[in-house]
Amino acid sequence: MKTWVRVGMVVLAVPQLAIGIWAMVAPHSWYQSFPGVEPHLISADPPYNAHLATDAGIGFFCTGVGLLLAAAWGRRSGVWVALVTFLAFALPHALYHAGHKAPGLSDADDVREVLFLFFGVVFGVVLAWGAWSREEEPIPSSGPESFVHSARDPAGP
Repeated sequence: MKTWVRVGMVVLAVPQLAIGIWAMVAPHSWYQSFPGVEPHLISADPPYNAHLATDAGIGFFCTGVGLLLAAAWGRRSGVWVALVTFLAFALPHALYHAGHKAPGLSDADDVREVLFLFFGVVFGVVLAWGAWSREEEPIPSSGPESFVHSARDPAGP
């Protein structure tokens, strides 16, 4: 897998993991303070629900883990699964925010949030496009990667 695609997947994974861990460990803090600077995006659309906040955090966390593992393994099939999973979350998330103004945000804050969310979607699509190409970097012949790679995998290394 191309190095820039793997690095891009880590770039996508890190905020997913950070958001997820924060929401799982301290859901009320996450609800009140996310993203950590003004405007606080989640509390702008009350009410607070600890169960929902924790569940959302678990979803972010799982998406981040999938992206990070796929980037580490570098298998085209794993990269595709991780990116499709990310996009299956990111696109409806961005569309929801595009169609539903949060009552506690200004119009400018809403526009910034939607643009940021759609940037993540576009970045995920660019990474998927990069993973589509059959140009490969050489895979080391020893180590854990060689144990996992199989000639029977139609997706290739």
